[in-house]
Amino acid sequence: MSDLVTGDAVVLGLRPARLPSRGLAILLDLVVYVTGYVLISVGLALATSSLDDAAQAAVGVASFLLLMVGVPIAVETLSHGRSLGKLACGLRVVRDDGGPIRFRHALVRGAMGVVELLLTFGTVACIASLISARGRRLGDVFAGTLVVRERVPGARVMPVPPPPPWLAGRFTGLDLSAVPDGLWLAIRQYLTRMNQLDPQVGAAMAARLADDLVARTGAPPPAGVPAAAFLMAVVHERQTRDAARAFGAGPGAPGVPRTVAGLPGTAPGTPPAWGHPAPGAPVPRAVPQAGQPAPVPGRAPAAPVVAPAPAAPVPPRPATGFAPPA
Repeated sequence: MSDLVTGDAVVLGLRPARLPSRGLAILLDLVVYVTGYVLISVGLALATSSLDDAAQAAVGVASFLLLMVGVPIAVETLSHGRSLGKLACGLRVVRDDGGPIRFRHALVRGAMGVVELLLTFGTVACIASLISARGRRLGDVFAGTLVVRERVPGARVMPVPPPPPWLAGRFTGLDLSAVPDGLWLAIRQYLTRMNQLDPQVGAAMAARLADDLVARTGAPPPAGVPAAAFLMAVVHERQTRDAARAFGAGPGAPGVPRTVAGLPGTAPGTPPAWGHPAPGAPVPRAVPQAGQPAPVPGRAPAAPVVAPAPAAPVPPRPATGFAPPA
């Protein structure tokens, strides 16, 4: 795996192509180019048989440079790094930052390929590819390119185990903006494979990851919570936030207006709220209470004196052990 960093500071996990696959791709390309060169050379020889030897030599050199150097450069430029051999082997030429190559990259690769591949029969290219950590030949080094594998076998994605029920939803106020993607990836890989690890090794790894996560969030975990359970709960909270951002805020989210049955804008089937009768329900008659005068016919009844109801106590928030995010 090659960690290539793009201009947007995004790390790309690209798999560099090694010598066997690159050699097979080059061999396929050479077979196609040499076959085309031989057929065209025979046709040019028949067409220029009336010329002198110097003219025939000039036509031969020009056809060699055009077919063995110019055509590969044009193919890599137009196909963005995928020649016929690379297409068959699932390879592609990209820049060092992971972007598509341009004409200048293909030109440098083609010019160096004359020395590496044609004049030395691939000896220099093989040695350079074996020495390089990413399997690059000299043309790739001077052009700033890399040959990567496009067809990579897909790996099975293991789900992250859910947190314990008593920890679900306890980290809603945790600030996760400072946690890097590399730490999230390490935590996810640990949680999906923790049952395959030795218990002592897994416990030590969970404690180290939990310490790194606490250092990034700035809030200590609750006392008595195992490190693995803490990691599960925080990852579950992050997945919940990502799902909320991807699919939009729900009815209970802040800023979303709630509807009441019987009022404008209420969705059908919504149960009536407290203090609002359902549509079509009979309006109850006012019953006089003790100490209040009976209603007089033809006169509007006086408004009854109702004692204010005591305010409902606000339930305290459950203690999570986390300090508010800085």
